[in-house]
Amino acid sequence: MNTNQTSSEAATNDVIEWTVEGQYAGERIDKFITEALEEDVSRTLVQQWVKDGHVKVNGKAIKPNYKLSEQDVISLRIPEPQGVELAAENIPLNVVYEDADVIVINKQRGLVVHPAPGHYSGTLVNALMYHCKDLSGINGELRPGIVHRIDKDTSGLIMSAKNDKAHASLAEQLKAHTVNRKYIALVHGNLQHDQGTIDAPIGRDSNDRKMYTVTEKNSKQAVTHFVVIERFGDFTLVELKLETGRTHQIRVHMKFIGHPLVGDPMYGKSKGMLMDGQALHAAILGFKHPRTGEWMQFEAPIPADMENLLQTIRTS
Repeated sequence: MNTNQTSSEAATNDVIEWTVEGQYAGERIDKFITEALEEDVSRTLVQQWVKDGHVKVNGKAIKPNYKLSEQDVISLRIPEPQGVELAAENIPLNVVYEDADVIVINKQRGLVVHPAPGHYSGTLVNALMYHCKDLSGINGELRPGIVHRIDKDTSGLIMSAKNDKAHASLAEQLKAHTVNRKYIALVHGNLQHDQGTIDAPIGRDSNDRKMYTVTEKNSKQAVTHFVVIERFGDFTLVELKLETGRTHQIRVHMKFIGHPLVGDPMYGKSKGMLMDGQALHAAILGFKHPRTGEWMQFEAPIPADMENLLQTIRTS
């Protein structure tokens, strides 16, 4: 495993592993895991996982106050939720398409896609449960119907499966990179080229375990294609096509080439902007229907907050 990466993370049979770097020697294990997990979980919940034996260090059970040593290998098996009953919630949804197999939603900015341990309400899943009554169960109790995800503060198109056969088909299309996913983003600066491809592997950021970065170590291939739509001097509006679907891929790639997303609180500059969250919208989603094989493609217009920001920049 990488000795320069903060956490070497690989999920195998629902087990997550990290190898501890020297700068984290002496840190409590419950603090380390709470900060390392992509999902927003509480430290109290992590402590309970440790007490229940779901966390091991070098193959052995430990206590929540265990102090880490360099090169410790931490393994976490996130337990299945016991007795969790997700509530169907009447959260407004913009349904773009729906049939017996699939539903396509134009997700509003600020809506989390699925529940996580300790946070079981107010998500797209809760809204889908209210709207659909039937969702696939392949992704388990907390993520029924969820085939892919987009960030909380990214708006736009997302598809969900209403039965397991549809889920398997859509997931296979994503794996084969045959799903057409295009985003519209406003970025800082003036891109040098009218179009191009960013082919740069993404992994955990060694300086911040909540973030991702371009790195050769413990990373996965990530490919993003871009085309310039409009230039504003200090800003550029671009269309981005995902070939792969890594966590925060567009946000990381645009930062990597020196053009972070406008309003991005993690990878860009969020202060002084006229919208809450990154200026990123999943505008086009195309896939083969899981039952008929027919190609279906949907388009969602830029939301009002992002359009207002564009108009402000155009007239300034």
